[in-house]
Amino acid sequence: MAKVTTPFNQQADLYQISPEYVRISMAAAIQLGLKPGQIYRSNCDCINIIQNYPEGCYANCSYCGLARERPGLPEENSFIRVAWPLYPIDLVVEKIAEREAKQEVGRVCISQVHDPRANDDLMEMIRRIRQHAPLVPISALVSATLLNEENLHKIQNAGVDIIGIGLDGATEDIFDTIRGKKTKGPHKWEQHWQIIRLARNIYGPMNVNCHIIVGMGETDRELFDLFFQLKDEQIAGFLFSFNPEPGTATQDLPRQPIHRHRRIQLVKYLIENCDLQQDALMYDGSGHLVQLIAPQDSVNKAIHSGLPFMTDGCPNRDGVMACNRPYGSYRPGEEYRDYPFQPNTEDVAVICQQMRLDEIWVKSTPITLN
Repeated sequence: MAKVTTPFNQQADLYQISPEYVRISMAAAIQLGLKPGQIYRSNCDCINIIQNYPEGCYANCSYCGLARERPGLPEENSFIRVAWPLYPIDLVVEKIAEREAKQEVGRVCISQVHDPRANDDLMEMIRRIRQHAPLVPISALVSATLLNEENLHKIQNAGVDIIGIGLDGATEDIFDTIRGKKTKGPHKWEQHWQIIRLARNIYGPMNVNCHIIVGMGETDRELFDLFFQLKDEQIAGFLFSFNPEPGTATQDLPRQPIHRHRRIQLVKYLIENCDLQQDALMYDGSGHLVQLIAPQDSVNKAIHSGLPFMTDGCPNRDGVMACNRPYGSYRPGEEYRDYPFQPNTEDVAVICQQMRLDEIWVKSTPITLN
């Protein structure tokens, strides 16, 4: 990444940086009327905002378009494979307030970049949104490495009700490989879990979520063990499908097969919503899922609802998922990895073909209690 040598206290006069300027997702820009276009079969009910600094991010995550050692200037790079246009925060807040007055904003999510200014700027960004849209739900996707218990309380008191944390790797070794010491980055597995659990105690059950990228070299067993752990601790797990970002260290890493992703989505849903137990999952010596033992009625109901295959995201004020992240894991024209809308009958037929569930599913008989 191009080195910016201007001191922090002079950068505001030279660059369009946070908190005065922010980037928003392309889908959010369309939803707010700042960009022309329509989102196929869905709306963008969550306005995703990310901080902007001249050096991008001081972390160096191997898959991220904002990584410190990625070539080029931050404004030339994408984030999760799509452009994030830059706007004055006051314009974004004005548009949010206009939509909020019509109950057309489900949630606002502010993402931190790993930068020394990020905590103070997050508080100012929350303040501006709250000033003009006092009732809109706000999430913060935070950099755990920057935080402590005091920061978490301050963020909550400012008006944030949900905290998201990018765990991304399903295991400590994968985390270190893609985010931590093996990337020369600042992030540490133990510290992330410390902040996750502190946030869970402060914000309450299911008001803290961990982002998990599927397809970074983890086994099925490692993923499902993590899902069981998160359920036990009443922490939400939000899945992302790895999609290589051009120019990053993982640009040549292949995507996982679609049948694996569909099976993982289904099993996660069954764990979270249908009380699937660990002994219902059988693995080979490499940790790959080879058998799912589950009742036919529960599995069929889950599949035909389409819900397991939708985007994991924070809810709106009515408890309905708002953060559907259109184009977050695919580009227009590519197959959906997660659906930003509830799949219909035709979509479910495609999903069933992709999943190849008959290869692993053993239909069990539910126990009836007399």
